[in-house]
Amino acid sequence: MTDAPQELKKLSVQRKDELPMAPGQTAKARRYSGVSVETTEVEGLWFGKVYTGPGEVSDPHHHGEAETGGYVFKGNGFIRFGERYEDILYMSEGDFVYVPPFVPHIEGNLSHTEELVWMTTRTPDNIVVNLHDQDVADIDIAYVD
Repeated sequence: MTDAPQELKKLSVQRKDELPMAPGQTAKARRYSGVSVETTEVEGLWFGKVYTGPGEVSDPHHHGEAETGGYVFKGNGFIRFGERYEDILYMSEGDFVYVPPFVPHIEGNLSHTEELVWMTTRTPDNIVVNLHDQDVADIDIAYVD
């Protein structure tokens, strides 16, 4: 067993109605900080919620050096990546996804009527690099409604 530091960090609860918008934002992927440097004494971790409205598709982006883990809390979604964002992974409520560092991607909601909610964690922080002037292929997407 290792020795505890002299001064322990403060345990805290972040109330769902009081979560701040995360500093890193992408159009149509609204991020709220849960466990973050904005709300706690955490170092090297970001954990929050990401909302994508009915039929919305995010702009292209990546998360720099951050490793990202996601969990589909509510709804159905997809992630596009690869050459011209032609590769696609579909996810349903209860699925987990891993996005490696520096991988450009686009997130989307497969429903035109229901919101998509992700629980997302990143280490070392909520790094968001929005990409502009991307060549995005026009592909068929298997919407659920």
